[in-house]
Amino acid sequence: MKYTNLSNSDLKVSNICLGTMTFGNQNSEAEAHQQLDYAIARGINFIDTAEMYPIGGNAQIVGSTERHIGSWLHKIGSSERQKLVIATKIAGPHRGMEYIRQPLDFSKKSIHDAVDLSLKNLQTDVIDLFQMHWPERVMNMFGQRGLTKIDTHWQDNFAEVLSIYDGLVKDGKIKSIGVSNENPYGVMRFLQESEKNNLPRIATIQNPYSLLNRLFEVGLSEICMRENVGLLAYSPLGFGTLSGKYLNGINPEYRMAKFPQFVRYTGENAVKATRLYNDLAEANNLTIAQMALAFVHQQSFVTSTIIGATSLEQLKANIDAFEVVLSPEVLAEINKIQELIPNPAP
Repeated sequence: MKYTNLSNSDLKVSNICLGTMTFGNQNSEAEAHQQLDYAIARGINFIDTAEMYPIGGNAQIVGSTERHIGSWLHKIGSSERQKLVIATKIAGPHRGMEYIRQPLDFSKKSIHDAVDLSLKNLQTDVIDLFQMHWPERVMNMFGQRGLTKIDTHWQDNFAEVLSIYDGLVKDGKIKSIGVSNENPYGVMRFLQESEKNNLPRIATIQNPYSLLNRLFEVGLSEICMRENVGLLAYSPLGFGTLSGKYLNGINPEYRMAKFPQFVRYTGENAVKATRLYNDLAEANNLTIAQMALAFVHQQSFVTSTIIGATSLEQLKANIDAFEVVLSPEVLAEINKIQELIPNPAP
């Protein structure tokens, strides 16, 4: 396992991050603990969750992912907890999740309530990385490529939000902050305000990045490399699409069947591209999952790749894939497919 420092912090994280959005719905508490035990045994020290998890959540199960991680942290004890980097996220508005709190915004009360509840659920004294799951403003994300009309109801509050985080850092409740599902405008505004007002600087951005979605390379990659903001790449397997298991249809037990609202990876071009990537992987004695994960891992702007699984077998295979190094020839063929069918799953 390789480790690196999160940008603008002294937090050292593994280049693999365990994603936990299945804990509490697709995975029981016992299964969650098994995955956590195995991940740590393999050298992973970075765990990512969110207040809204598990995926497919509702008012009855919301927060159970954090609670399952919390019971595990309690079990392993404080000395082992100190070796880990725990990241969680506050939910933003406009996604139909008002059962989490009302209003869903980044006001001082909402952020403090979210931090305090996550600390309680996680059974920890500090959150190592606290992220905004998506912006308050309406923008292009979750399947939308472009933006043609701005959200005129939203008022610029970047400095105000950073000031709230400044207080939480000084109170010892959080160590670092990050954004998620952001675009270049939002990243630069946060960086501007932190420099202008000597406020906490965002360390990370958690955005989708995979063979099916390389939009991060347009605008954000240069900003992050020049400004030292690390990408935490989520959905490197495109919600399981790049495992190849959907090429022969969707089994009712598969995640895509359970959560049909996640349509960004099921379009016609996404399926065509997946077939091409699968053929390329097989021609090079690789599985498509190995090739997909190795591709993300090899990008210089990726700080850590977030992987998730519903079984220990899947988790083992995903971790093992990070030992694969793609040749320049394979990377060139990947880029040919990208040119042919660019970013089919934004």
